[in-house]
Amino acid sequence: MTTDHSNQATPPQLSARDRHAILEKVLAILEKRFYRPEKLDDDWRAAVNRHRPLIEAADTADAFEQCMSDLLAELHVSHLGFFHGSARRASSRAALSATYLADETPFGKRWIFQDVHSGGAASNAGIEPGDILLSVDGREIAPPEHPVFAMGKQTGLEIIGKDDQIRLVAVDVARPKGKKLHFVEPTLVEVRHLENGLGYLKVAMFPGMVGVEVANEITRAIEKLGKMDSLIIDLRGNTGGGIGALRIMSLLTPDRVPVGFALDRNRVTPNLDSEKQQFRRFHAIPASKKALWPLALKFAPAMLTNKPVVLETEGLGRRDFHGNVILLVDRHTASAAEMIVAFARENNLARIVGENTAGRLLSATSVKVGQGFRLALPTGAYYTWRGSVLEGTPIEPDELVEFDWRGSRGNKDRQLEYAIESVSAGQSR
Repeated sequence: MTTDHSNQATPPQLSARDRHAILEKVLAILEKRFYRPEKLDDDWRAAVNRHRPLIEAADTADAFEQCMSDLLAELHVSHLGFFHGSARRASSRAALSATYLADETPFGKRWIFQDVHSGGAASNAGIEPGDILLSVDGREIAPPEHPVFAMGKQTGLEIIGKDDQIRLVAVDVARPKGKKLHFVEPTLVEVRHLENGLGYLKVAMFPGMVGVEVANEITRAIEKLGKMDSLIIDLRGNTGGGIGALRIMSLLTPDRVPVGFALDRNRVTPNLDSEKQQFRRFHAIPASKKALWPLALKFAPAMLTNKPVVLETEGLGRRDFHGNVILLVDRHTASAAEMIVAFARENNLARIVGENTAGRLLSATSVKVGQGFRLALPTGAYYTWRGSVLEGTPIEPDELVEFDWRGSRGNKDRQLEYAIESVSAGQSR
């Protein structure tokens, strides 16, 4: 079954001149704005020369997009991509609200679902952690090839579930909203009591630049839990987002504490430690979107001059669970979620359990480059308050507990079980 999305923009037919012009614009933007100009070295120029013939000869828009993506991959950095505004395809993280890992199975090396967020497309289709992916729309997919999913189309996935039987599931990646298609968004915040005095809070992502809605949901969830002596915050599979992550950091400490800031390549100086004291500070997510305009006006001077803004916790006051918090993380915990982990580590506010995080934390933007295509590129590195740069450096947990996909097929969550045992033993303090 195919959803009609005729109102969506469609990729154009590209002439050789178009392809050349877009490539040159991409290269010029990278030279001007890419956060690490030293990476645009002789190796990069050699890569451009290798890829240029394929890019300029690509006979379809899809082939052109793939060739451009292959070139950008040579820079080995996150938050860098090339895509058409019609957003016809997406990765499993975006399309399914699910992540996966590669491992050997009785069916050969396969992608195995790891994080499956409730309410997302994969969860709605009945996919669970530990399920093994065999094919997408009848085409066998195996590592290292990553599956991609078409927007506005029901996709058939062949998987092997917990009963070791092959079954076909239908996944609705996106739904129409007005004239556009939007991803099926997962349940952002889940909360429940695990045992006496122990609360569990899971956040799937932090959508929105300021994150008013997700911050309010987090606050309501904590209020719903009531009095807690300890808390497990589950950030597994959380691929980040916006400033809404500040609400989690603010729940870890009663005071206003500086978190970190982003710097573009022109702002890094030897005097950073003293200069950062003068940066403007953001320390309160508004309760309503009505307050966003006044907030934008307040920070407009810094935004217009590209001056850094320090994130600072909101000073929400003392909580009973302070000093007894565990953060659950995995290889897919990234971006704004890693900001939380780094903040907790630097200030000794929580015990970190799970796997090494992704090491993907940059400030980024997207720029039009012609014919409906856009270049997403990192324009600044994120610095913790103590000066650590997390891009390319995964955060190691205090307790390494790998995802046990075989155990998950038996409905066991080894990482969560370990966290619960750690709280009970008082190890999170």
